[in-house]
Amino acid sequence: MTGAVLPAVAALATVGLPALGWAAGRWHARRGERATGMDLGTPVERATFHTLHTASLAAPPLRAGLTEDAARKAARRLRSLLGTEALCLTDRKAVLAWDGPGADHHQRRAMARVAGMLESGRSMSLRTGCQRPDCPLKWAVFAPLTGEDGVLGALVAYGSRESAVLVRAATEVARWVSVQLELSELDRSRTRLMEAEIKALRAQISPHFIFNSLAAIASFVRTDPERARDLLLEFADFTRYSFRRHGDFTTLAEELRSIEQYLALAGARFGDRLTVTLQVAPEVLPVALPFLCLQPLVENAVKHGLEDSTDRCRITIAARDAGAEAVLTIEDNGVGMDPALLRRILAGERAGSSSGVGLPNVDERMRQVYGDDYGLVIETGVGAGMKVTVRIPKYRAGVHTSGPRERSDRP
Repeated sequence: MTGAVLPAVAALATVGLPALGWAAGRWHARRGERATGMDLGTPVERATFHTLHTASLAAPPLRAGLTEDAARKAARRLRSLLGTEALCLTDRKAVLAWDGPGADHHQRRAMARVAGMLESGRSMSLRTGCQRPDCPLKWAVFAPLTGEDGVLGALVAYGSRESAVLVRAATEVARWVSVQLELSELDRSRTRLMEAEIKALRAQISPHFIFNSLAAIASFVRTDPERARDLLLEFADFTRYSFRRHGDFTTLAEELRSIEQYLALAGARFGDRLTVTLQVAPEVLPVALPFLCLQPLVENAVKHGLEDSTDRCRITIAARDAGAEAVLTIEDNGVGMDPALLRRILAGERAGSSSGVGLPNVDERMRQVYGDDYGLVIETGVGAGMKVTVRIPKYRAGVHTSGPRERSDRP
């Protein structure tokens, strides 16, 4: 079987994950055919399906990056993929995982050879020079693992003899591993971007809102101490939620609770000038959504409805069930905005505008998580108020909450 498996490995360079899943299904189907005495295909076909199935099992650990744990989980699969006597994965400094015999006396030699390969960035094959008669590791192929920052480490495949097929197969597998590592870096970059955007929102919330909230609370200390106490607790809960350190996602129920606290503090400042209507379908409350994606929209409505106007402000917040989606709308009767200006703000061309980072930040994060079809839909005009519509899929892979948030114990 090994002789048929190695040529099949070259297909990995051009096979995507959907094809891997299809091939794995076909491989399992052929196993069923074996039990019923049906045609099993040619040896090359069987080897190809086995190769793709093994690759599909090795991919998930590698998507975590080039770490000891990921290397340990992937090494056994990769060795099976190549059919070699031993295999190891390294970073630039040390062997991360070794599968097969010879680790006790080959690891140190491996890193000495990897150091030379890191400089050239090219695959190489050579004799191991091992003098132990019982050791099968007589030949080694060193193939670089690359990423955005250059060579990250090496895949080293050991065989009992020189083989041009092993050289080519090890090189192709190393390229496939490199693709998985690049995908893991892309995932981490996306996470870092989302964290940076949340930090930008927090920076916007911090000074202006905190000062005005505390000033409003202070105004009630003498005239209405009980209300001042309640507002202070609302302020504590709101800031704890806004500055929490765990999780990129939350539930609609938690986000709406934070908005309720924000509006309570805004109401203390603006009094009867602010009227809020909340219409929420209970069945959408557990839906997961990006953290702090609604509060900036409500803050924008308050700003354009009250801070930029002397009239009374009416804000309507609605969340309804729409089958596979939850649809949220936030509408105000404020000063509105020129649609052309809004387009420039969403495109990032007016970063210093009075709208701050709220609208473009939320729009970008929604598109990152759910795709371009789920950006903000905004209806507005000068003097016509603003209506923002947000569509949120109820179920999406990778979108889930990290558990309940901390709550203060109120007496």
